[in-house]
Amino acid sequence: MSLIKTLKEIKTLKKGGKILSKTLRAIRKACVAGAGTADLDAIARRMFAEAGGRPSFLGYRIHGHGPAYPGALCVSINDEVVHGLPIPNRTIKEGDVVGLDLGLWYRDLATDMATTVIVGRSNDQVRALVVDTREALVRGLSAVKAGNLVGDISAAIEDYLQPKGYGIVRDLVGHGVGHATHEDPQIPNYREPHAPSFKLEAGMVLAIEPMVTLGTWRVKVKNDQWTILTADGSMAAHFEVTVAVTDKGFDLITPWPDA
Repeated sequence: MSLIKTLKEIKTLKKGGKILSKTLRAIRKACVAGAGTADLDAIARRMFAEAGGRPSFLGYRIHGHGPAYPGALCVSINDEVVHGLPIPNRTIKEGDVVGLDLGLWYRDLATDMATTVIVGRSNDQVRALVVDTREALVRGLSAVKAGNLVGDISAAIEDYLQPKGYGIVRDLVGHGVGHATHEDPQIPNYREPHAPSFKLEAGMVLAIEPMVTLGTWRVKVKNDQWTILTADGSMAAHFEVTVAVTDKGFDLITPWPDA
């Protein structure tokens, strides 16, 4: 599998990215107190079908093993970092911090993105967590350029978050995307001294995604075998966009859904 996408493939990825972003924007708007997680998932399925795409998460198995993911949309609430299930009778409540993660196949190419929504009122610490997680993604994007290393992205994210005292999740990382839902390279959100240096090349497509907590970086898996929680019950936030590496920096494949 080539990690370099052709200009034609990148053009198609951008079309898929617009569909994905438009869908996530609609879900973000519908993510209010009283909304059912299954109803949010239904929005994703309907809008993808209308646009000629299909969910990349629905039926997904980690490394081809274990239970298939049951939804198109991951809905992770409060201490859930990622992979929360959009199941019936699960309702968004006032004050919830909700991570919305969504992936799309469009013309056999995959894009991926995530956003975090604070539903109603919250405290200053939680609002800062969400704002700073988004900004950490912006800082990571500033290091994307052909010739730079994956470690440059990791360092930019860590250097922004670490002085603020956040937990930077280590067991989950960003990744390449395009020909598959997950491709090389892995993109940690912290410096990983034992990982080999990986040089970025023009045409690579990356999903960069800081996952940040108000407490520990450690996580655990819920009994449903999918939902990943903070080990200490602290709040978490998650943002993600897909970009194509260029000689001068990057080309945004998935427009920001909160812009």
